[in-house]
Amino acid sequence: MILIVCLDDKNGMAFNRRRQSQDALARERILSLTGGAPLWMNAYSARQFGDAPNIRVEEDFLQKAGPGEYAFAEFPPLSPIAKAVERIYVIRWNRAYPADAKLDIPLKEGLWNLAESEDFPGSSHEKLTLEIYQR
Repeated sequence: MILIVCLDDKNGMAFNRRRQSQDALARERILSLTGGAPLWMNAYSARQFGDAPNIRVEEDFLQKAGPGEYAFAEFPPLSPIAKAVERIYVIRWNRAYPADAKLDIPLKEGLWNLAESEDFPGSSHEKLTLEIYQR
């Protein structure tokens, strides 16, 4: 599975039980990353993607996404599926928020390697960063 997450600078995923992924240009970028391939997520996440035709909604989406398929996750826990993750796309906000939920898959050297990093404009933030991690 190819995991897609949105994180702050301290790997925070959510604050006050709310998503950090609310940015229209980040959503467009996520859809373009998939190239039209299925993108698995839960119903809560799907609401922000409108009627994108490649969205697959299941509450157990992390178990449904197979090898080479994309999954967008906004909340941990993700560590139970870490062994199934082939690559991780991180969209960073380049800010630190008071997160109450953090990514529970350590993105440290040796486990994951930062293969690529690219800045792009967001709609809510002047600069977002796409990071691609591989095993």
